[in-house]
Amino acid sequence: MALALAGCEEDRVLVQDGLPNAPRDLEGSYYAGGVDLSWRLGRGWDGEVFRVYGKRDSDAEYYFIAEVTSCAEGRCVYRDVNVRPGIAYHYYVAAAFAGSSRERAGESVEVHVPRPVAPPAPRHVEAVALDGAVYVQWDNAPASEEDFSLYAVYLDEADGSVLLGETDSPAFLDLLAENGKTYAYFVTSIDEHGHESRGSPAAEATPRPDYAGEVLFAMGDSAAASGFRFEASDTVQAVIDGADPSRHFRLEARAGELWIEPAQGVGVHSTVRATTALKCGPGSDGDCVSWEEAPAAGYANDPVRVAEGYTLMFRVSGRERSAWFGAVRVERVGEDRRGRQFMIFDWAYQTQAHNRGLDRRGEAGAG
Repeated sequence: MALALAGCEEDRVLVQDGLPNAPRDLEGSYYAGGVDLSWRLGRGWDGEVFRVYGKRDSDAEYYFIAEVTSCAEGRCVYRDVNVRPGIAYHYYVAAAFAGSSRERAGESVEVHVPRPVAPPAPRHVEAVALDGAVYVQWDNAPASEEDFSLYAVYLDEADGSVLLGETDSPAFLDLLAENGKTYAYFVTSIDEHGHESRGSPAAEATPRPDYAGEVLFAMGDSAAASGFRFEASDTVQAVIDGADPSRHFRLEARAGELWIEPAQGVGVHSTVRATTALKCGPGSDGDCVSWEEAPAAGYANDPVRVAEGYTLMFRVSGRERSAWFGAVRVERVGEDRRGRQFMIFDWAYQTQAHNRGLDRRGEAGAG
């Protein structure tokens, strides 16, 4: 084992018999299938090597395991992975000059290797798609185990799994997720001995942009701010001129009411739903109501009347039968001081073609 070399600030002296001082404060502990040993340098350490010895309870004599040639910050470590469960092991460490058979041993330590009984895995996992992030949460049942320690969160990819992080709470926020990409997550639980459970069922989510407090004016009152286009980035202006041919819809005023008029190639679903929020993600009230998945069909290019507290679903058609989905929740309608009619709304847009998830919670599948 090679570690970064760090010297000892104590005076470098040898005992009278010419042997180096023995290592001090030997400690041993079991974790995740191996025994971890650590010890401090002996007084007067002058670059001597350390030899690790060990034996099982049933062995009559110690046997040589490894030689540690350098230490870091006055402390040395070694991990023995050649251990079997249900057996007690004894270790000691000796200091010796390189190439010499003469050595001085320190104290011994006993470590019992338990039988690996992993805690249960979480059974219910969900992934909530956010804007540029995914919030993963799961049931906290494994934490009721007496020896529970923490959870490990993994990204399930085609070429294997990637550990994203560890936490002692039943939730994890992935801030590296990118909008328009689908991610699958699973969770394991780990006990205080490092024994890890099997993976939980996986849950998927596809982050997408969502924005709050957008303002749109009626075409006849302020044409330059009456058009809207779903955008994948907040660096691009979503409110545009109502006559702009790239718009997805514009706001019209008719007989004292406001209407959303979709552009060519854009459909609005025939059903609107009463909601309390555009999304019911982390931190939402228990009675939060949202519409989180766009329907597959039922869209038309007809104008739709605007009403406060309702969510509308949009489908934007592209070439070769591609389709993108967006949601608009109307927060407020009214008039400003100049008598211009306006609509304040929140919106979300799924940048992955054909994906109808708009802040939909990804439930873990069976198996």
